[in-house]
Amino acid sequence: MEKLFIFAIVMLGSIMGVAAQNSGFSKEEQELVDLSNAKWQWMSDKNVEKLADLFHDASQFVHMGGYWGKEQELNTIRDGHIWYKKAEIHNQEVKFTENTATVYSVIHLNSEVGGNAVRFPFIVTEVYVKENGKWLLSSLVFTRTLGD
Repeated sequence: MEKLFIFAIVMLGSIMGVAAQNSGFSKEEQELVDLSNAKWQWMSDKNVEKLADLFHDASQFVHMGGYWGKEQELNTIRDGHIWYKKAEIHNQEVKFTENTATVYSVIHLNSEVGGNAVRFPFIVTEVYVKENGKWLLSSLVFTRTLGD
């Protein structure tokens, strides 16, 4: 029975390793994809503490109706002016240049804006800079596409 348990653990580890390899991302790319996806969850949860730690002090956020800095984005999330309920992520790509990483995502964003439920297709550009060994979000840009 113990051998069967050990075999099952080894097989599960192998399957998980193959799944990670099949993601198509390098280890460093996967780190950024995971960070980006965690960011969407924190936005959905209105977890401004985690977001404040992630957002660079000089970060900028570009929306359909304007652009603003870190504090206004945190206030917008905290106060529910925009509630990022769920990002349906269809595709992601990561590009690196020195201490900068850019995550491009094709998404449908389900959100609540001014009390109204909306769903828009976007290409999202996230620029991260690495400072003191930690990735910080420097810029988040929403580009609405002509999809549904």
